[in-house]
Amino acid sequence: MWFYFFICTGVIVYAGSRLSRYGDIIAEKTGLGRTWTGLILIAATTSLPEFITGISSVTYADAPDIAAGDVLGSCVFNLVILSFLDALYPPMPISSKAHGGNILSAGFGILILSLLAISMVGKDAFFSAGWVGSYSLLIIVLYLLAMRTAFKFEKRKIAEFVKEMAVELRYEKISVRRAVALYSLNAGIVIIAAAFLPEIGKRIAEETGLGQTFVGSALIALTTSLPEVVVSASAVRMDAVDLAVGNLFGSNLFNLLILALDDVFFMKGPILSFISDGHLISALSAIAMTGIAVIGLTYRSARKRLFLHWDSIGIILVYIMNLLMLYKRR
Repeated sequence: MWFYFFICTGVIVYAGSRLSRYGDIIAEKTGLGRTWTGLILIAATTSLPEFITGISSVTYADAPDIAAGDVLGSCVFNLVILSFLDALYPPMPISSKAHGGNILSAGFGILILSLLAISMVGKDAFFSAGWVGSYSLLIIVLYLLAMRTAFKFEKRKIAEFVKEMAVELRYEKISVRRAVALYSLNAGIVIIAAAFLPEIGKRIAEETGLGQTFVGSALIALTTSLPEVVVSASAVRMDAVDLAVGNLFGSNLFNLLILALDDVFFMKGPILSFISDGHLISALSAIAMTGIAVIGLTYRSARKRLFLHWDSIGIILVYIMNLLMLYKRR
């Protein structure tokens, strides 16, 4: 099982990074800006492993804890990637380089995570539409509202957008047809590799005794978040910080949408009624970590004394506490 796990991991890292590159090419050809690309296109493509893993978990593996753990664990791990990017960016804290518009998507992330946490505590108080929890329908509405609000915000910054579009094109020699074909090919590879992860994770949880909640929140979530690591690190090396940060906050929003879609495909009933209460730890940790990130984006310190800024250190400490608490509840 561990051999198959590492094979799937390698495939997802390689194909996921290629997928995001060709997504960036498509974005350039269609005239999208970096922030919008990070929030919508790149976030959706790098979250493809979570989407396939979640659907496969609730339909074939019958492991809703793996699905919930993957989504919430990925939200937590994506915020840790912010700290990793801060270490890769020596000139200043990465929260000072990223523009304040990222606070908008972070705020929506806190709102949806809070709704999810409340729903976990009072799941019996929520009505269901057939087998789907009402909270899932509300998450879908909030996600669409977040995308619409972010788009309107970008329109207000039209001067900055035009300036961004004036940079030299990097993919002039690659046609749209070729980009779409290679994008589709790598998407298919990611789908196939991610589809095997739930059953592998379920077997590892049984053989090691770690439990589905811990394996889903730590192991599977880390694996399906690897495309975000690859894409965000590449963006920072290109000094495209807004693309990297927008990708991470956008991925978290898309991940929460995935959990709502998992609920639609999980036919036994509202998905939160079939998962461990331990997932509340990850939800609250993600809220706290996003809150720390918002403080850093708002305060915008001019320099950092160490290779990590204080907000990055705070995010890492919350992540460690999250893992320790999940491990103790295994």
